[in-house]
Amino acid sequence: MTSLDKPTDQGTTDEEADSRAVTEAALFEAFGGVRGMVETVVPGLLFVTIFTINKDLHMSAIAALAVSLVLVVVRLVTKDTVKHAFSGVFGVAFGVVFAMMTGNAKDFYLPGMLYTLGLALAYIITTLAGVPLIGLILGPVFKENLSWRTRNPGRKKAYAKASWAWGLILLGKCAVLFPMYWWADTTKFGWVLIALKIPPFLLAVWLTWVFLAKAPAPIDVFAEMEAEEKAEKERKAAARGEV
Repeated sequence: MTSLDKPTDQGTTDEEADSRAVTEAALFEAFGGVRGMVETVVPGLLFVTIFTINKDLHMSAIAALAVSLVLVVVRLVTKDTVKHAFSGVFGVAFGVVFAMMTGNAKDFYLPGMLYTLGLALAYIITTLAGVPLIGLILGPVFKENLSWRTRNPGRKKAYAKASWAWGLILLGKCAVLFPMYWWADTTKFGWVLIALKIPPFLLAVWLTWVFLAKAPAPIDVFAEMEAEEKAEKERKAAARGEV
């Protein structure tokens, strides 16, 4: 290897490291990071814990909803983004309504299961349609919007792989939970559902990171628009000067 080759290799390594760091930051922002995962798990964990102890549906449901509201308040007090906490509140609220209406504690989990199934189908259908859902979610986070669809085919391919991963992993989760919903007792079903909250999610996020870390860099369309606006102002200024 010549001396001229070494800086090039080092530059490539630095670029790959930067790309991976940007991808990690974007995934944390999009999916809420560790705090978002905790906020997703805690209400359901509290529900199944209380129900396991005293089989009291009302107390379990109220406790789960209350802790969800507390998590939102904490977000508001710390002036942090509340989208993940709010989505948790709505999910828990729907679960509470379902369970209270039917009197069946297992129905507390039904809205979340239906949402997971719908999301799995959305990942697969949008990918087959050529607009993978993960690209629609992460495009604005990477400041590329939909530029990957027509201008960055390598990145579109990575988004398609990631969307397939999300869709198939979520379908696998549903394949475990829906049969259990019918035959398992509430306590066993609840603990299995809690156990399946984080691992499939982490696997999908990790695969997304793997695919995107190897993909071409995103096209920053916001930077392009700013450059175009700056160039347009300079042209107008030059035109006024000529006049």
